[in-house]
Amino acid sequence: MHFETKAIHDGQEPDLQTGAVNVPIYLTSTYQQEAIGKHKGYEYSRTGNPTRAALEQALASIESGKFGLAFASGLAATTTVLSLLKNGDHIVAVDDLYGGTYRLLEKVVRNWGVTTTYVDINVEDVNSSFQNAIQPNTKLIWIETPTNPLLKIVDIASLATIARQNQLILVVDNTFVSPYFQRPLELGADIVVHSTTKYIGGHSDIIGGAVITSNEEIYSQLKFYQNAIGAVPSPFDSYLVLRGIKTLAVRMREHETNALHLANFLQNHPKVERIYYPGLPNHPQHQLAKTQMSGFGGMISLELKGGFAAVEKFVSRIKLFLLAESLGGVESLLCYPVKMTHGAIPEAERLKRGIKDNLVRLSVGIEHKLDLQTDLENALN
Repeated sequence: MHFETKAIHDGQEPDLQTGAVNVPIYLTSTYQQEAIGKHKGYEYSRTGNPTRAALEQALASIESGKFGLAFASGLAATTTVLSLLKNGDHIVAVDDLYGGTYRLLEKVVRNWGVTTTYVDINVEDVNSSFQNAIQPNTKLIWIETPTNPLLKIVDIASLATIARQNQLILVVDNTFVSPYFQRPLELGADIVVHSTTKYIGGHSDIIGGAVITSNEEIYSQLKFYQNAIGAVPSPFDSYLVLRGIKTLAVRMREHETNALHLANFLQNHPKVERIYYPGLPNHPQHQLAKTQMSGFGGMISLELKGGFAAVEKFVSRIKLFLLAESLGGVESLLCYPVKMTHGAIPEAERLKRGIKDNLVRLSVGIEHKLDLQTDLENALN
């Protein structure tokens, strides 16, 4: 089946008892057992819930994976994956990544005795940089692509080869473009992570996360940790993410249409110093993006001329783009990474990674593109 069909049907068959077209919300914490050790597949809703099971099947399907796991947040999903590691292990990660992931790696996981080396993916020979960063105790490679917030593109297939040669686990955070535009498992990744809060949920009304894999051994370990750690979504949140999946394809096409239109407008504006969007031919990794993605997504980052003072004026005059954390909802959002999503990164480290004081990140919604353009033009002028 094509993506659009799987998104509506996989894991979401009509209820056998009632014929209900939508998956019921099973608001129960526990389940009656027929006898000691004999139940109908469910014992306790932290361990398993029918609404969540439907979501997990749907998530696996749209990511071309065999196994899906749902979590209470994207960081809960990330923490569960990192629970595969033990004291003395080492991670190789991209240098441009979500501030919450950086905080988790440096303020939590480092306390487990697990260290991280960050690779600059702006260098000419990126593969050699990753290879050189691998140590005898390296167990996992963690990447985002496109990255947050500078929208760099990492070659998933090449890194998958490096990971296999070194017997490492390759994890790809696929939040920024969703499974509609990119499916890392098809390119050789071992694990895909999502914040379902973003594009998959798509309506800014839930917090959620997901992990998808086709490796049965990894899945068994993660399933154990999911139950042991317990950071699972409620049945109602699971239902809302399922609802979001049904319209994911339609929304992503509109997000991209609007973002590409605005990126072309912004790159020629005299008040814009630099724009980051992989759909523009002048993006350094545009050809790679075209190779591993079927679309470029709805995220744009830009640097304004005039520094932070220009950012303050811009933010004070914007109307349709709402100043808010997060991304991927139907409404357009504006984020100032320095103080918001990447506030956990120390200033010197942030500047070293290219996140400047004049950087603004746009999550382009599905409003009319000309209304969004007018809003940006009025704020810039």
